[in-house]
Amino acid sequence: MSPTAVAPAPAPVADIELSRAATDQILRRIGLVLGIGAMIVMALELPAVLVQPSNLSHWPEIHLVSAYALFAVLAVVSVRGSVRGIHRIAAAAAVCYLGVTVMTPLVYPVVHEGSYASWPYRGLALGVLAAGLAWPRRVAAGFAALLATATSVSNMFVVPGGSLWDLFGDITRALGVAALFLWCVVYARSAAERVDREAVRQRHRAATIAATAAREREGARFAALIHDAVLSTLLEASRSRESSPVLRTQAARTLDQLERSRGAPELDHFDAAATIDYLRDAVREVDPELAVQVSSRRDADLCLPVESAHVLGAALMEAVRNSLRHADVAGRVVRREVSVTIATGGIRVVLADDGAGFDPARVPADRMGIAGSILARMRSLAGGAAFVESAPGAGTVVTLVWGSDG
Repeated sequence: MSPTAVAPAPAPVADIELSRAATDQILRRIGLVLGIGAMIVMALELPAVLVQPSNLSHWPEIHLVSAYALFAVLAVVSVRGSVRGIHRIAAAAAVCYLGVTVMTPLVYPVVHEGSYASWPYRGLALGVLAAGLAWPRRVAAGFAALLATATSVSNMFVVPGGSLWDLFGDITRALGVAALFLWCVVYARSAAERVDREAVRQRHRAATIAATAAREREGARFAALIHDAVLSTLLEASRSRESSPVLRTQAARTLDQLERSRGAPELDHFDAAATIDYLRDAVREVDPELAVQVSSRRDADLCLPVESAHVLGAALMEAVRNSLRHADVAGRVVRREVSVTIATGGIRVVLADDGAGFDPARVPADRMGIAGSILARMRSLAGGAAFVESAPGAGTVVTLVWGSDG
């Protein structure tokens, strides 16, 4: 029989959410800022639009609102909508801005005197930012170049006195502005994607470490079970020259314990009542006649992790075995008692006997009964500790302590 391997459970949904967390957040923030910024630009452009000559009445206002209306929707969707909705609204806003740009010469015969550019040319960055928010970088770059060229050509038709050289200068400036703002969006999205990838890697690394630690704990628990139960049974069998009911009972309990260990239900914590029952069962596994005395403070509330309960119970069982194995004194009955004291957030278990006792300093370091199965086991437990007090002829006291505050 071998310890059960613990593998990290797959969590595709959590991984997908984690892999998009920073990217989704940056998309929402850019969308919100872009939407609010477009509303501010529209408000600033409106006075100039109202005084410009136009080919048709009311068209300047409709023209302006058509370019910026979807940016207001983008701001709302960025706060309350889905990420897919942000992409779609941003794409629609970018395409709408391009359409409005192309229609500019149909709305205005000429821009207001003293102005060097139409408002679609001045607001080019908004359309570029929307494209960077909506599409992958290559598609966004192509759209930005198209929009920069379209706004420059459209601007040439409504700015009096324009020439091909002026058009070349306008296109160059527009491409530079488009490249700058598009780079900002692309860089922000790329940085967020790197953060997401690193978060996923850290999550997988932590899951691997946790799985390895779980396997090590399971292996240590199984090794301790082998020592405490299996080897103890084998040792008693080797010493006994004939079959005995006690040995058969101990062997049956050991096999049952191994089976329950393999298929134990997954619990998280024991409360005070469950902990007491668990410790009583642990003591009965070794000595059915040994009673467990319990005292607790009023309103004591215990939340003992199951793993800690297993360690505490195993250490107590080994202490009882050692007492049964080594504490007997010829000519009299050795008295043993187990007391459990529960306080809020902690527990203390004491096994005391008035048997032969021993000198702890003279116990060999390679003896696993006390050093490995009691002291080291409890000290490896977060918040746990163990103490063994004994002297030849003075009995033995083993104290096991666990506290939730470590």
